[in-house]
Amino acid sequence: MGKTTAVTLLLLVSCIGGTFGQSCEVKCGQMSVSCSCHPTCTSLGSCCADYKEFCVETLPHSGSILGGVDLLVLNATFDKGSPLVCRFNGDTDTVGYVDESGRGHCIAPLLYQTGWVSLHVSSDNGTAFNRAGAWLSVHTGKLDAKFKATLVNSTKWQYYGTPQVGGSLEMTWDTSLVREDRVNIELWGYRETGKPYSEEWQAEWKYLYSLAKDQPNNGAFSFVPQPALLFSSWELGAVRVSSSVHSDGIWNVQAAWTEDHALAWHLEDKFREDSQAWALEKCLAWDQLEITLPNFLSEIIDCPCTLAQARADTGRFHTDYGCDIEKGSVCTYHPGSVHCVRAIQASPKYAAGQQCCYDSSGAQVLTADSIGGSTPDRAHDWGSPPYRKPPRVPGQSHWVYDVLSFYYCCLWSDNCYYYFKHRPSSDCRRYQPPNSAVVFGDPHFITFDGARYSFNGKGEYRLLTSAGKGLAVQGRTEPVNGTAINATKLSSVAMKEASSDVIEVRLLPGHSRLQVLQNQKSLSFDEQSWMDLNGVFVFSPVATNVTVMFPSGAGVEVRLREGTLAASVLLPEEFRNSTEGLLGNMNGDATDDLVIDNGQLLVNYSDPQEVFDFGASWAVSNTSALFTYDSKYLLDTYYHAPRHDHHFVPVFVVHERPDDPLYNVASDICSGDGSQFCRYDILVGRDPKMGNASKISFLSHISLVEDLKPVISCGWLAPPPNGRKEGTTYLQGAKVRLSCDDGYTLEGSSERTCQGNGRWSGGDTSCMPSSNIAGIVAGSVIGALTLIVIITTLVLHSRKKKRTQSNDTFTNADL
Repeated sequence: MGKTTAVTLLLLVSCIGGTFGQSCEVKCGQMSVSCSCHPTCTSLGSCCADYKEFCVETLPHSGSILGGVDLLVLNATFDKGSPLVCRFNGDTDTVGYVDESGRGHCIAPLLYQTGWVSLHVSSDNGTAFNRAGAWLSVHTGKLDAKFKATLVNSTKWQYYGTPQVGGSLEMTWDTSLVREDRVNIELWGYRETGKPYSEEWQAEWKYLYSLAKDQPNNGAFSFVPQPALLFSSWELGAVRVSSSVHSDGIWNVQAAWTEDHALAWHLEDKFREDSQAWALEKCLAWDQLEITLPNFLSEIIDCPCTLAQARADTGRFHTDYGCDIEKGSVCTYHPGSVHCVRAIQASPKYAAGQQCCYDSSGAQVLTADSIGGSTPDRAHDWGSPPYRKPPRVPGQSHWVYDVLSFYYCCLWSDNCYYYFKHRPSSDCRRYQPPNSAVVFGDPHFITFDGARYSFNGKGEYRLLTSAGKGLAVQGRTEPVNGTAINATKLSSVAMKEASSDVIEVRLLPGHSRLQVLQNQKSLSFDEQSWMDLNGVFVFSPVATNVTVMFPSGAGVEVRLREGTLAASVLLPEEFRNSTEGLLGNMNGDATDDLVIDNGQLLVNYSDPQEVFDFGASWAVSNTSALFTYDSKYLLDTYYHAPRHDHHFVPVFVVHERPDDPLYNVASDICSGDGSQFCRYDILVGRDPKMGNASKISFLSHISLVEDLKPVISCGWLAPPPNGRKEGTTYLQGAKVRLSCDDGYTLEGSSERTCQGNGRWSGGDTSCMPSSNIAGIVAGSVIGALTLIVIITTLVLHSRKKKRTQSNDTFTNADL
């Protein structure tokens, strides 16, 4: 029996047994015979009496990876004066306190990892940690601005000391983040020590010095920075605002942190005297270091060819927060780009990352053409499990190996050649877009290979399984508008990959928002839109959209549209010929997508009864079900009952009658390709809004498929030595024009076109030094002729002179 089913059975026992005499102390997540300490017990009404006392939640439940958040332990009560100790992730303790109302508080520590970490609370000074909860540690770049101090004009902070950048620096913060009248302003530094890629490689945050002490907590501070003689070797850090009652540099106290940043403003005098020379020296040292480190470029994923592909491939790429077209980001590190994405998963061996940037035309920007081009990263910006050690520390490892060097070589000096030598853009010649399938409406299906059908079964079904990858995606359907109409809709999607957490996305009562469950526990996205979980990432920017991303590159997008779910599944090429279920066998052949669970191919796609039987064959089993059964309705309707309700017979065929009051409504809303799905939902589901939602879902899927179409790239084309090129797009049909500098003559093709075979038209182009042979010859001839004329003239003149002299002699002789 599967793990999930075993848990469910224990829940049933708990419901029957009542809540007599059992405690949840050190038993959170468990269930006993008489009551439950599992998160589902609240909905089932089966919780032990002290469940909330020992299985605690906090407010807020998330904060910066740098720590300092004062979090309130909800519901639990403590004796005043109890010595609280809070243990995070099993090995990091901070001192908590009990307020005047008897409520417990913990201070989040400085961590070296993101995601949910365990929280245990002791009220006896660390002897027994009998209360359990969890804390969400968040990358500083993904953290909402209200939870951190702000560097006013952060560019000025990071360019301070370079030409024309000086004066005072300013920072601000929300005073509620530090509930004290007086504060200290401290600088903390980050570095990584030990031999890279060895066991000795370690990450370190360290208190450096105070910028000011005992300042009024008025939410603002400004100062004129001075070189820090003893600490100028620390080039990366963050500023912390904390209570002045604490001694200098004490760890894990309530505080507001700025984002980590380059500490240009405190570097040595040499930097201010000649920042270009200082940065070049650093750049050259980094260049020599990179030569000694392993080559990570071969194991990172290639960039998508177009901006459309990059934004559509949500299973493998996600918006780079520093260059987001939706938020109008200025793309400071990628001038000329309008949007960048990062590969979601770090590379397997070296934990490296990929970044891909695009211009306003949608073309990828390459570093060979522009300083704003796409750059790979030795350390993935978002880190990589198990985090905590270089190069996997979220944010900071990336700063050390990829960002500071960009400052050295490109921003503080003009020597980008060295940087791009080690961080060249990868073009997209090896990129293969994912395939997409979708289920929407009452429910309608479009498989990975494009087969279309409707299946209105009631129950829980396998949308997709891939044994090779351990991926399972399941869907639950329920009747539209209760039981009045014989049509169903998708109401929940549950999924996991290999040993990952189980993620379920389902409709909440009222159908106005989605609920996300992690291992049957509800997640709140009120504070953060991105969560790093075990073996899976979840992104929910709004209450009606959820994207789930797995290490294999598989992505599942669930959207709420007019009271029903639309679920899109994206799979990379590695899943080819390894999928089965209602979304078909992804192999490029739509004719074999409707295969019954026993392997028999459906013969007649047009027979709705055969299609219905095909769908019913993919009902989940008790041992494989991933869903959460935390209400009497779910237990009675799905767990106790057969997974496919054989008594529910849907309407198979739409009988269109002109006298139907919705007939003209359907005609007005539904048109063109896919209109049959829209018409079914209106005429059978009796809901014009759902029909319109199905139309939108269908068109969205068609648009997604179009965006993900493969494109041909001929790869980067270099300008000829001593020449120039016009054009930085290298996809099929693109033209590049080549020319030479003054004093050189073009040999070869002056225009080349990217062809359908992935090769450039024409021949190689070169620029040869210009040679004016005709002019030289003409000049030589003219010179020779001139010389002949001069010689001839001299000869004739000499002869004439001699004749004259002879005549004179003869005349004189006659006298």
